[in-house]
Amino acid sequence: MTARRIRIGIDTGGTFTDVVAVDEHTGEIVSTKTPSTPANPADGFMVGVTKILEGVSRSGAEVSAVSHGTTVATNALLQDDFGGLGFVTTQGFRCVLEIARQSVPEGYGNSYFWVKPERIVPLHLVREVPERLDANGAVVRDFDYDAAVEVARWFKARGMAAVGVCFVNAYVNPAHEQKMRDVLANEYPECAVSISSDVLREYREYERSVTTLVDAFVKPKVAEYVAGIHSRLDAVTVNGGGAAPFYVMKSNGGVTSAGEVGAQPITTILSGPAAGVLGAAVVAETADFDQVLTLDAGGTSTDVSVVRNGRPTMTTEGSVGRWPVKVPMVDVATVGTGGGSIAWVAPDGGLKVGPRSAGADPGPMCYSRGGTEPTTTDCHLLLGRIPGHLLGGEVPLDRDASRTGVEDLARRMGLDLESCAAGVLEIAAWNQANAIRQVTVRRGLDVRDFAMIAFGGSGPLLACRLLDVLGLRAAIVPRDPGNLSAFGLLTVDVRNDYVQTFVRRHAHLDLDELAGVYRFLEQQAGEALAREGFGASDTTFLRTADLRYVGQAFEVRVAAPGGAVGADFAAAAVAAFHDEHERLYGYCYRARGPEVVEWVNLRVTGVGPITRPSTARLAEGDGNPDVAVTGMRDVFFEGAWHSANLYERAKLRAGDVVRGPAVVQEFGSTLPLGPGFSGRVDSAANLVVTRTES
Repeated sequence: MTARRIRIGIDTGGTFTDVVAVDEHTGEIVSTKTPSTPANPADGFMVGVTKILEGVSRSGAEVSAVSHGTTVATNALLQDDFGGLGFVTTQGFRCVLEIARQSVPEGYGNSYFWVKPERIVPLHLVREVPERLDANGAVVRDFDYDAAVEVARWFKARGMAAVGVCFVNAYVNPAHEQKMRDVLANEYPECAVSISSDVLREYREYERSVTTLVDAFVKPKVAEYVAGIHSRLDAVTVNGGGAAPFYVMKSNGGVTSAGEVGAQPITTILSGPAAGVLGAAVVAETADFDQVLTLDAGGTSTDVSVVRNGRPTMTTEGSVGRWPVKVPMVDVATVGTGGGSIAWVAPDGGLKVGPRSAGADPGPMCYSRGGTEPTTTDCHLLLGRIPGHLLGGEVPLDRDASRTGVEDLARRMGLDLESCAAGVLEIAAWNQANAIRQVTVRRGLDVRDFAMIAFGGSGPLLACRLLDVLGLRAAIVPRDPGNLSAFGLLTVDVRNDYVQTFVRRHAHLDLDELAGVYRFLEQQAGEALAREGFGASDTTFLRTADLRYVGQAFEVRVAAPGGAVGADFAAAAVAAFHDEHERLYGYCYRARGPEVVEWVNLRVTGVGPITRPSTARLAEGDGNPDVAVTGMRDVFFEGAWHSANLYERAKLRAGDVVRGPAVVQEFGSTLPLGPGFSGRVDSAANLVVTRTES
């Protein structure tokens, strides 16, 4: 049997599909890119597999595992078309989606000017079933089987593709929801069904309902996509020992097997961005920075997040589009600014950049594939900041086509060519800076305390400008920045999250009951990991708890200790809550005793470890980067043209310092260094960019 030694990570973006392979024996890492195929992302995925195997001269039988970051679920939600989705709830709660929350989006100072958008499921597609549980899970009204059958047949008659079920208080007792699921399976087996007690065992009816509906809606789409790739991948990687395992990235910073993801596809909502943040966390460790911002800019958008002490910031208060999605996810803010973002003139005459994108097809005007509107890539090309081709020559760029588009835009704006192109890039930089402020300043963090890891195909292009705009300590550009998300897929463990609402005053806490809930959650996590092939000795359980002060509407999440659940465990969790509340809000009520603290949710994350690829260290150089110079080019920086050295990044060695004006070029990305900036190469091959002027 052929030795299986290659692990592959594949991240599908809006413009390119990024691929990384690691040799498990030697630690050698090889990366490549291929254009994405929006009509069928699986095609681009398989092209990437073939391309990377050819690049490392290996056969599919030598692949030990494949991990994938996908945007299928996210894209399905962002299209905002939920045809064929139905909702079942408790009789009397038909309008839970209409009532929603008493909150008005930012920017509307007066709610009279805001019109509530359409619900995810319109009222005429909501059905009620007589049943009721109290807050402790006891039956107040029995489940009406006949009414449930009638509801199932009603959905079948209308050909509904997916149905979400959310009964009141089902987070405590799932029995009635499970009965409804069985009825739907018997009466309408073709329908995709999600029940809230499987998706989110937390209280707050509106968020639980929407999260369940989102899961039901994306279930058939994700299942079809993953199954299609899985079958095609199996045909390539099969050998005498069977096909290579196929993992899918989850929003919580872990992966799960393709067989498990269909049961809860909502966990893949931020699959791609999460992989990038995890990869950036590894880079931060190699570069010796404990607090970093991650800036992942591709062709369509920019995703930003925060990593502190090696750990990404997590949240369960995230959203996709306008829908709250209460599942554990890496805390990412997204702005529609990337290499393909279109520059356009607004009705008021102002210059705008994004959120519309030329994407992969037709792409920027310089791609010569039919694009008719100028993009940020066209502006970078005209200003000399990127070479006349991408991917080492695989994608030639047409400078004349870019000039035609930007000249037309400049004419309408009353600007010269350079000023217009530079203005487009300035707006793009401020769009990215504002996204960074969303995850720092608005969360009580001083952005000046952080370094920034810039990655993605277009991530490094505006790194120098962001250093100035935000006052950052440094910008770190890792090796192969355009493939960091794909690399991140190879660094993460299998992770499964479980939660149970448990509202109890700390002063009256039943420790045996608390221990029983944690035991139940750990049992669920252990069973899921066992299905993934992990033995009991290989698994780790991480506990957290959501606590609040009595009378507060929202809670604070803190890490809870391992070991026995007793008085010491509870006291440690409460002490951590006081500390975290004081850090976040500047005060706590520690001195008032246990009467003021309330437990709300208990959480367990089951972790199955996967071996990380080792990071190779770079050979020490002599401090002179001239060996990497490949030529010169005029580049437009700060309102003037400058003669800039061009550097081939692969030839730089540890200790080399590249001083601007310069452009550092590599296969998947480019770093322009303006006057007054320098990039130092560290021992892990990262370029650490700082301003050198006093």
